[in-house]
Amino acid sequence: MRVLLVEDDENLRFGVAAALRAAGFAVDETADLPQADEALFVTAYDCAVFDRMLPSGDAAAYVDALRRRGRAVPVLFLTARDTVADRVEGFASGGDDYLVKPFAVAELIARVGSLCRRAEVVRPPVHHVGDLVVDTARRHVRRGGVLLTLTNREFAVLEVLAARADQAVSRAELIESCWDEMAEPQSNVLEVLVSQLRRKLGDPPLIMTVRGVGYRLASDELGEAGGPR
Repeated sequence: MRVLLVEDDENLRFGVAAALRAAGFAVDETADLPQADEALFVTAYDCAVFDRMLPSGDAAAYVDALRRRGRAVPVLFLTARDTVADRVEGFASGGDDYLVKPFAVAELIARVGSLCRRAEVVRPPVHHVGDLVVDTARRHVRRGGVLLTLTNREFAVLEVLAARADQAVSRAELIESCWDEMAEPQSNVLEVLVSQLRRKLGDPPLIMTVRGVGYRLASDELGEAGGPR
């Protein structure tokens, strides 16, 4: 799940981004509204987290304009403004959630996860691919009834593949969905992770290499489609 974090306080932004990444989210960071607008134009996010008051303006006014343009990305406001009138104004502008500073990081992560799941209305909460079951809400993976232990990043990649079962998913799409700008797209980070996933999923193999494209999660368990493992 991919999150846009818009916060001008560098230390707070660094800490929040680190916590979200540790929880398995891909995070893009910006410090002002023009950068946020550019990011939202080029990338589809599952959630956006805005500091309410930024040097470039009130994020509530920006989100209101965003909604008028038909953009439905779920929005969480972070703010020191804690009156009822402030919260009502935030929701009226198109915000979906409102968290007052100082806040507990665990609560922020839970709220962001809830908003990201709200953006997944077109995707079923549980994917069945052969004897593999991927429960996106509880973040559980079972194969043949056996519960598997995956890292947050392994789960993110498997979730994307399961949502597109039997379809080829390009390497670029997986990098875009499961990593952020901190990752090196030209490195072998995806290949290493897929190798780890294959070991954990066991035999017969489910993740197939589609040569020149990327990977496919196969429900038929018939082997590779276009290339070696």
